[in-house]
Amino acid sequence: MPQQIGDKTWKAETYADNARFVSDLGAPVLALLAPQWGERILDLGCGDGALTERLAAAGAEVVGVDASEDMVAAARARGLDAHVADGQALAFEAEFDAVFSNAALHWMSDHDAVTASVRRALKPGGRYVAECGGFGNVAAIMVALRAVLQRHGVANPTSVPRYYPSPAAYRAILQRHGFTVRSIELIPRPTPLPTGMVGWLAVFADAALAELPEAEREAARDEALDLLRPSLCDEQGNWIADYVRLRFAADLRAP
Repeated sequence: MPQQIGDKTWKAETYADNARFVSDLGAPVLALLAPQWGERILDLGCGDGALTERLAAAGAEVVGVDASEDMVAAARARGLDAHVADGQALAFEAEFDAVFSNAALHWMSDHDAVTASVRRALKPGGRYVAECGGFGNVAAIMVALRAVLQRHGVANPTSVPRYYPSPAAYRAILQRHGFTVRSIELIPRPTPLPTGMVGWLAVFADAALAELPEAEREAARDEALDLLRPSLCDEQGNWIADYVRLRFAADLRAP
């Protein structure tokens, strides 16, 4: 299984209930990819296949991979070709015209390994288009979680996602592995949370709160909500996550 930041187990039903907005907001990165009829495309971190379906609808031959068995099962239930795989050690050799990824790369810890793996999977001249958390992503949420965990005696939390790169840092990784970067940018995207911060924490912070004894988790979650409410909850009680996305398009240089 992929090495990820923290010990995260994805559940398709919980994700669909609380985080469907992640795939719903993937339209711009799909447009940047511009999938063509007959292309063979790898969806890296396909989740439950919501965006993979849209790639297939464009006429591409799509293979999805994800770390989560539950997510892969949900993608297969849509009729998609999906597999449990390690994003840092993909078992493909020069098979794909493009690799696409949305909201998955920041859960993988070794980005040199991921990028090398993507390079192996691509045909010469293939393209790599992705969006993930970028520098400053959910900064307020991460600070609040870390503060609460430390207050409860977890001195060095290991399950709080922490690698949200700058464009310069990720450009260097891509170039180091033979890619020519066509575009790379940070996109601030304050994001309304349909099920509030409680729903967001249930999906994305369950592993972090699991570092605490079970009897303390609900209180710790409520403490985090109290810390976040002044900056991320409006007067009507609507929660907004402080998302910042890193979006890039790169081409694999011919040997």
